[in-house]
Amino acid sequence: MPAAKNEFKAALKRREQKIGLWLGLGEATTAELCAQAGFDWLLIDGEHGPNDLRSILDQLRALAPYTPAAVVRPPSDDRVTIKQYLDIGAQTLLIPMIETGRQAEETVRSARYAPDGARGVGAALARASAYNTVADYLATAADEICLLLQVESRAGLKNLDDILGVDGVDGVFIGPADLAADMGHRGQPGAPEVQAAIVDALKRIKAAGKAAGILTSDLQLAREYAALGVGFLAVGSDVGVFMSGLKALSGQFKS
Repeated sequence: MPAAKNEFKAALKRREQKIGLWLGLGEATTAELCAQAGFDWLLIDGEHGPNDLRSILDQLRALAPYTPAAVVRPPSDDRVTIKQYLDIGAQTLLIPMIETGRQAEETVRSARYAPDGARGVGAALARASAYNTVADYLATAADEICLLLQVESRAGLKNLDDILGVDGVDGVFIGPADLAADMGHRGQPGAPEVQAAIVDALKRIKAAGKAAGILTSDLQLAREYAALGVGFLAVGSDVGVFMSGLKALSGQFKS
């Protein structure tokens, strides 16, 4: 029996557009709630969200019965962390702060077993192999791992073609907040100079045959990105939706 089919990876390969939501609260209950809201994918944020290995495991379990794909973002491209996230059952990873083709190559190696990579072999103990009941996991795991790389600096944009040329990279996500800061527009991802760089990058990613991704809570920008054919588009976060809903409710009774 092979590794479980990654339908999200297959959909991106077919160039289908998938709409997602960021999960930053670090709670299995809110993840489960969001799973029933109609999104195609949900990102469990281990970079900026208050998550550890156990809380991510809990959220993966909470999301498992539902339709949205689970995407997990580690705090960095650390090989040990990537190994652990894969072992607890994450099949789609979004790796932040990628700036060079060489870094992209090493990230791909981190997601693959030897001789093709450097992922430590411990699947017999892992949720990823259903605790050693998926007999062909070691041979088939790489086929179903979806590796998305996050480019969010001027250096990353400069080396974007090299990153896109790495075999095993399924998509590239443009991080607007860090890119804006690096370009001298901290807190202003909508600045014209930043948006011009983002749009150019998204078009280059798509032209290279990879899935392009981005996050924005600006609905007008989201519609523009969708029209560009962005493959995996996040249109907000659990934090933002919760806060806006709370403010809207209290505002109806307090003026």
